[in-house]
Amino acid sequence: MDSFAELWEMVKEECKNQVSESIYNVWFKDMELVSFDDNKVVIALSDFKRKIVESRFMDKLESSFKNVIGFDIQIILVDVEKAVPVKAEETEDALTDEDTFDSFIVGASNKFAYAAANAVANDPGGKYNPLFIHGNSGLGKTHLLNAIAHQVKLTHPEANIVYTRGESFTNELVKYIGQKSTEAFHDKYRNADILLVDDVQFIAGKDSTQEEFFHTFNALYQAGNQIVLTSDRPPKEIALLEDRLRNRFEWGLMADIQSPDLETRMAIIKRKAEVLNFDLPDDIVQYIAEKLKNNIRQLEGAVKKMQAFVTMQGMPVNIMTAQTAIKDIIVDNSPTPVTINKIVTEVARTYGADSADIYSKKQNAQTTEMRQMAMYIVREMTGLSTKLIGREFNRDHSTVVYSLDKFTKRYHEDSKLRSVVDNIIKNIRDGR
Repeated sequence: MDSFAELWEMVKEECKNQVSESIYNVWFKDMELVSFDDNKVVIALSDFKRKIVESRFMDKLESSFKNVIGFDIQIILVDVEKAVPVKAEETEDALTDEDTFDSFIVGASNKFAYAAANAVANDPGGKYNPLFIHGNSGLGKTHLLNAIAHQVKLTHPEANIVYTRGESFTNELVKYIGQKSTEAFHDKYRNADILLVDDVQFIAGKDSTQEEFFHTFNALYQAGNQIVLTSDRPPKEIALLEDRLRNRFEWGLMADIQSPDLETRMAIIKRKAEVLNFDLPDDIVQYIAEKLKNNIRQLEGAVKKMQAFVTMQGMPVNIMTAQTAIKDIIVDNSPTPVTINKIVTEVARTYGADSADIYSKKQNAQTTEMRQMAMYIVREMTGLSTKLIGREFNRDHSTVVYSLDKFTKRYHEDSKLRSVVDNIIKNIRDGR
């Protein structure tokens, strides 16, 4: 382990295995590593989130660190506004040379997306422009972006490859506007030979960002430069995405990635075990693959966790140890229950916002609309009473009743809003 950043990324991956995706996105995703000295680590997050994590999720955070570094450590949570972040590490989005086409496990669920990415890497700016890859989180979309970049570097070392995430594109634009240096922003993105954008759905609902991305897209496309985008859903299902962008995203080739089948999951587990120099018998490989069905990161995390149990605690390589490794992330065949956190996370994601805003006391127009929408969907999907909804959102009963009445009226009168709500409900039911 060579750096703060590497350690922190491993801990965050372990956290993902300890809690559900919605809980991770709400409470863990925005944590920032401040310092790591001796047996003490300092982590910064908003004061609101800090209090919740301290009271409800501290054990998960502590066990995640222990599973990665092998010993207990004192964790101190501080208000992000008062913290001094680690300065030695570069925090901008970066590509990795570890994710290549050779290391990507191809199966029936992803072979089309793999072939499309390979074709783009070998003929950037050719007939598959833009390439739009979509699928649920943890299925290999980011791996394919890295693989494209790696291959292009080998064949076109002079190429200017720019990689970013939808959320980072927005944040960077805001920073450049504040510095009154938007020309530098234009130069960075519009001079790219290949633009790779991960999670592009996060630009939806942000007018200035979509305007800038529209002109960036046009400049690159007209110059014959390659654009590759990934999203957790196809363009037509990205609510609040401008029609002109939706149309452009569909100009080229769209490729989806599904959850891997059993044989592919087994191959992924074996590959990860080989990388870790960890010998796993076939019966254990099959056991893990049969239990974890929907997420490649979970498969890889289970292998890393089992290796930690074996090497650090001397546990045997058997089914019982495998059961212990996956007990917190196991997924059975029963439908995932609809939770309020899941609804809030999906509403916030649709608006490209932070889930914590919905629970906060903010009263700006977008936050108020998100909060009312979340309350409405909670009522429709869970049947909770207005009293219980108020308790979940920290609002009094009269406020909840007013919010629901107001939003219900808007829902029936505004077809565009109704489409957004219906799409969110569909995504939640489909388990996106």
